[in-house]
Amino acid sequence: MKKAQTTSNQAFKIASWILAAIMLALTAFLIWEIVKLGMLPENMLMIGCVIILIIAALVMVLQLGFTRGTASKIILTTITVMMILVYGTGTYYISKATGLLGNVTDFGNETTTTVQVIALKDSGITSEKDLEGKTVGSLKSISLASTQALIQDLSGKGVTFQDKQYENIQGMVNGLYDKEVPAIILNDAYRGNINDLEDEKFKNFGTDTQVVYTYTYKTENKSTTNSVDDITKNPFTVLISGVDSRDGFAESSRSDVNMLATINPVTKTVLLTSIPRDYYVTTVCDEGAGCQNGAKDKLTHTGLHGAETTKKTIESLLGIEINYTAKVNFTSVVNLVDALGGIDVDVKPGLAVDHFYTNDYFGTDYGVTEGINHLNGQAALCYARERYAYQDGDRQRVKNQQEVLMAIVKKATSPSVIGNYPALMDALSGAFQTDLSQDEIQSLIQFQLKEMPDWKFITYSLDGQGSTEFCAELGNSASVMIPDNETVVTAKKRIEAVIEGKSAEEVEAINADPSEVPANEEPSPQPEQDVTVNEDVTVQDPYTGQDTTYDQTVQEPVYTDPGYTDPGYTDPGYVDPGYVDGGYVDGSVGY
Repeated sequence: MKKAQTTSNQAFKIASWILAAIMLALTAFLIWEIVKLGMLPENMLMIGCVIILIIAALVMVLQLGFTRGTASKIILTTITVMMILVYGTGTYYISKATGLLGNVTDFGNETTTTVQVIALKDSGITSEKDLEGKTVGSLKSISLASTQALIQDLSGKGVTFQDKQYENIQGMVNGLYDKEVPAIILNDAYRGNINDLEDEKFKNFGTDTQVVYTYTYKTENKSTTNSVDDITKNPFTVLISGVDSRDGFAESSRSDVNMLATINPVTKTVLLTSIPRDYYVTTVCDEGAGCQNGAKDKLTHTGLHGAETTKKTIESLLGIEINYTAKVNFTSVVNLVDALGGIDVDVKPGLAVDHFYTNDYFGTDYGVTEGINHLNGQAALCYARERYAYQDGDRQRVKNQQEVLMAIVKKATSPSVIGNYPALMDALSGAFQTDLSQDEIQSLIQFQLKEMPDWKFITYSLDGQGSTEFCAELGNSASVMIPDNETVVTAKKRIEAVIEGKSAEEVEAINADPSEVPANEEPSPQPEQDVTVNEDVTVQDPYTGQDTTYDQTVQEPVYTDPGYTDPGYTDPGYVDPGYVDGGYVDGSVGY
C-alpha cells in the first residue's frame, strides 16, 4: 500500500513538472507574441508582462511545492491546466492578430487581369484553334491593354485571326448576337456590364455563350505612398476605396465608394470627404495603367485600372496630396459589424425609412426610425447602400456611408470590443488592405491606447448637377454628375484646414469664397460616332455595379436620380431596370 502511494506521488510529481514546463514555455511564447505585436505602449507592455510572469510563477510554485493532500492536488492541478489553456489561447489569438496586421499591410505589388474569348454556344467554336482565320470582335479603346495581351498570347501559340473593332461593349455584343463576328474578346471585369443590359437579346448572355479561351496576366502596381514622418504627430490623408471583389484585392474592379479621411492626431480631428461615384472627372493615370489618360469618365471607372489611378484622379480634382490608400471590401462589412456587436446610427428627422429597397439582397425587411437605431451587419449594409428611398438619392447615401464608417470606428475603438476579439479578427480578414506600413498601424494603435483621444468627426460631401455625358470606359453616354466647383473648392479648403491644425469648429465653418470658384466647365463634345439617340445606351446601376440600360429618348441631359426633385426640372421618365442584386457581385456600392 505504501509502495503504491509512493509510486502515485512520484507520478504526480513528474506530471507536475511537465505541467510547469508547459506553463513556462507558454509564458515565454505569450510574452514574445505580445512584444512582437507591437501595439501596447511601453508602460502597458511592461506592466502586462510582469503580471503574466507573476501569475505563471505563482501557479508553478503552488503546483510543485504545495500539493500535499488529494484535494490540494486536484485543485492546484485544475488551476494549472486552466492557466495553460488561458495562456495558450492568448498566444494563439495574439499571433493571429500579428498575422492579420501583416496581411492588411500587404498592399500587393500586382493586379490580376483576366481576359476571355467568348462565343455563342451554337457558333461551332469550342477552342482557340477554331479561331484561326476567323474575325473576332474587340473593343477599340476600352480595356485595350487586355485585348492586346490576349491577342499576343494567342499569336505566340500560332493562332491568328482578323480583329473587328467596336466603339463600345453594347455594339460588340450586338455584333456577336447578329453573327457579324463568331466570337468577341472581353476583359472579365467588364462582363458585368452586359448582365444588366435592358435588352431581351442579352438577358441570357451567360447561358447563351461559352468561354472559348481564357488568358490571365499580372501587371505591376505602381503605388506612390507619400508617407509622413510620424503618423502620431503629423496630419495625413487616406483614400478609402470601397470595392466588392470576391477573388481578393488583386482583382481589378470598380471603386464604388470614394472617401477621403484627413486625420490630424494633434487636434484629434477627422474630416471625412465623400465624392460621388458618378462624379464626371478627368482620368489621370500612369503610362501603362491601361486607362485613357485625360479622358472624361465617372470616378467609379478609375478603379478598373487600380487604386493608384483613382488616387491620382482625385488628387488632380481637388489639388491635394493623398498620403495613403485603403481598399475596403464591403462584402465583409456584415461580419465586421456583427463581430462588433452591431452599431448605432442617429437618423435625423424626416429621414426615417419603413422599408429599404436594398432588403432584396437579404430577403429581409429592414428600415430605420428617427433617432438612435441599433443595426446589425445586414441592416448596416442595407442602410449604407440605400438610395431610392431618399429624396436626395445618392447624396443621402454617401452621408449614410460616412455615418456607418464613423460608427464602426467608434465601436472598434471602445473597450467593449475586447469580448468579441476572436470574431473581430475573423471578420477583419479580407475586409481591408492598406499601404500604411505595419509600423505605422502599430504606432496608431499605441497612440489610441495611450492617449485614448476623443476624436472629433466632421463630414463633407461634394455635390453637382445631373447630366448625361460620354464616358470613356463605357464608350457610350451615361448618367453622370457634373461637379459643382463651389463644393470642390470647399472640400479642398477644409482638408487644408485640418492639415494646418485648425479646430473642428473652424473647419466646419469654412466655405468657398465666390472669387475662388472657377466657372463650371462645359462638358466635352461627345464623339459623334459614339452617341446613340432614341436607342438604349449603357449606364451604371449603383446598386449592382453593372452597366444597366436606360431609355434615352430625349436630347436634354438627364441625371437619373429617381428621388431627387429639382425645381423647374421636368423628369422625362426614369425607367428602373429592376433592382437585381444576385449575390452582390461586381462593384456594388456597399459603403
